[in-house]
Amino acid sequence: MNYKTILIAEEASVRTITLNRPERRNAMTPEMQMELIGALEVAAESDCRVLVVTGAGEAFCSGLDLSALQGIEDKSAIEHRTDAERIAKLLLALYEMPMPTIAAVHGAAIAGGTGLATICDFTLATPGAKFGFTEVRIGFVPALVSAFVTLQIGDKRSRDLLLTGRLFDAAEAYRLGLVNEIVEPEKIAKRVRELADALIANSPESLKATKQLMAAQHRAWLDAAVVKGLEANATSRETADFREGVAAFLEKRKPVWGKGTRSMPKNH
Repeated sequence: MNYKTILIAEEASVRTITLNRPERRNAMTPEMQMELIGALEVAAESDCRVLVVTGAGEAFCSGLDLSALQGIEDKSAIEHRTDAERIAKLLLALYEMPMPTIAAVHGAAIAGGTGLATICDFTLATPGAKFGFTEVRIGFVPALVSAFVTLQIGDKRSRDLLLTGRLFDAAEAYRLGLVNEIVEPEKIAKRVRELADALIANSPESLKATKQLMAAQHRAWLDAAVVKGLEANATSRETADFREGVAAFLEKRKPVWGKGTRSMPKNH
């Protein structure tokens, strides 16, 4: 399959998906999200033993490409819902991969990029990596990633990250439990391979069954959380604050928030 926004490589049973929009710090567009979903579905049916996710250039993934949202006020409620469902499908596909997954993170991994990086079974990061659930800074809601981060680090610490929208470094991500290891940039490729080889040495059926078991233990809660997240994601895209936040970002200025949560007119 030919991809425009990602690269696929495989060596010795390890398949690597590289986000490949380095000129945009690998910011995700709807096209990239669909390509990632497709690549994950193909990998899930393949005989590869470990899946690695990384980014080309200076960043892992800077989140959603907000330039793709310039016509946000013209979208209907159904279109907002479709956008939210695509993001949910991507995050769940990564979470439910049958083989172990490793994120190799360098540079920025922001918003949805933090989600991609930390949903993987193992997250290796360079000391200079930066993370952050920055959605509230643009009037958005970290709706879908909130389910996964709460599952990983608990309610109190998740509230800190999600409500402040602050950036945090690899050292703090490690302390929180969102990063497994901090590795120097020149050593991260070797360390990913070492970890992959250690995983490959284990029974593939046992690894698959263990992942399924762990996911099943949280299935009811996670399913309900994703449903609520879908609604919050779609609804937040129709608010005046979101429209202002995106405009301010694109115009490189500070947002001027209105009172309350006034909704934008819907186009049906």
